[in-house]
Amino acid sequence: MAEGGVLTIGRREDGTTFDPIKTAQNVDFWVFMNVHDVLVRVDKTGTELVPGLAESWEMSEDGLTYTFKMRDAKFSDGSPITAEDAAFSILRIRDSEESLWSDSYTVVDTAEATDDKTLVVKLKTPSAPFLASLAMPGVSVLSKAAIEADEEGFGVMPVASGAFKVKDWIRGDKVVLERNPEFWEADRVKLDGVEWVSVPDDNTRMLKVQAGELDAAIFVPFSNVAELEKNPDLTVHKDKSTREDHLLINHEHGPLGTKEVRQALDFAIDKQAIVDTVTFGVGEVANSYVPRGALYYNEDNLLRPYDPEKAKQLLAEAGASDLTLDYVVEAGSAVDEQVAVLVQQQLAQAGITANIRKVDPSTSWDMLVAGEYDISKNYWTNDVIDPDQKTTFVLGHDTNMNYMTRYQNEQVKELVEQARTEMDPAKREALYEEIQVIAKDDAHWIDLYYSPYVNVSRSNIEGFYQNPLGRFFLEDTVKN
Repeated sequence: MAEGGVLTIGRREDGTTFDPIKTAQNVDFWVFMNVHDVLVRVDKTGTELVPGLAESWEMSEDGLTYTFKMRDAKFSDGSPITAEDAAFSILRIRDSEESLWSDSYTVVDTAEATDDKTLVVKLKTPSAPFLASLAMPGVSVLSKAAIEADEEGFGVMPVASGAFKVKDWIRGDKVVLERNPEFWEADRVKLDGVEWVSVPDDNTRMLKVQAGELDAAIFVPFSNVAELEKNPDLTVHKDKSTREDHLLINHEHGPLGTKEVRQALDFAIDKQAIVDTVTFGVGEVANSYVPRGALYYNEDNLLRPYDPEKAKQLLAEAGASDLTLDYVVEAGSAVDEQVAVLVQQQLAQAGITANIRKVDPSTSWDMLVAGEYDISKNYWTNDVIDPDQKTTFVLGHDTNMNYMTRYQNEQVKELVEQARTEMDPAKREALYEEIQVIAKDDAHWIDLYYSPYVNVSRSNIEGFYQNPLGRFFLEDTVKN
């Protein structure tokens, strides 16, 4: 084993599972991106597809059949990674009742292993984002034998195909990973292991890095950046991201089901003030659910100005002038708490009462899924380079209630389907432009701001890097 030491990384909350189909949370994805491997990977720039467990692939002329050649690789238990495992993983994310990602893979007609090294996937229709969707962490190649033997246990202690395997998971405290000697790129891995340590309070997490109790930490509060940058023992990373922060709205709660009321909320929130005050200018105001710089981003999408009088007018016309909202906020998140106070003050200018309810980060997700909220700040980072995934997940299907908003628009659903099967890039771009326009008109949620990934590491750590899709390349990280 390489003499590389153990890298300790502080994060906000604990994960929920190592079963990729059963989560949509970065807190899970960002850890198991280094535990599970995928057929097709995304490069460090976050813009190119490169070989993963599939060393090559071919597409038929009609765009319906993909043939993948699997490389020689093993799972952490020493068993070979075969085309059968890959076929099983694709069909499982499509068919399992517990899959949160099924809609993105219904385009798959069949997935079969013609031999141990050859995977043939046939689609029902041509699909522009299909290859990109195979790089999504949710469709990581899993051990069929391990899942069939103990599916529930796999979510806690999985068989790994990536650079690291799970050694221990102390719930609420830390996930302990160790180097996977069976990884097909094992020679590339320098660290002996990685510990993801849960430190919910942002300031405590920063203090632990400053004191050397942690080697690195993610989710650096914007307010801490200047101070940390002055410390010669630390390196602050501002890695290009696909992160977009937004305010979720529960469309099933009374007046919030009315478009004009949601538009009023958008008019009542001063996004530039949030960017200036909370992000210290590091972020920029968002005008679309598609992040700036991402594929098919609509530069000219509507950005409602801050206009509390207009908000009052819309609310009066909708008969919702005395609107009171339940605002769920993750306790311990300095940024989310700051935004909540600002938004509360801004909404008050339009006559809207927002009652802030701080909840433990480990319960907030379940509350959003259960619909136990009116508004709540959340964020999304793209997991694939194609806009189909996020568009499908937040606008175009019901599996996850359109990212807990309960948004419903049949025209948008149809456009999402069209965009997925349109192979002409110019026509696809036009479809995504229309989708962004309609979503903004509907105020499906409130776009707040775009920002880089802001992380910090001790100066003896090299290669601590997060690509725009959120993947940490821990196989290339060195602890000196």
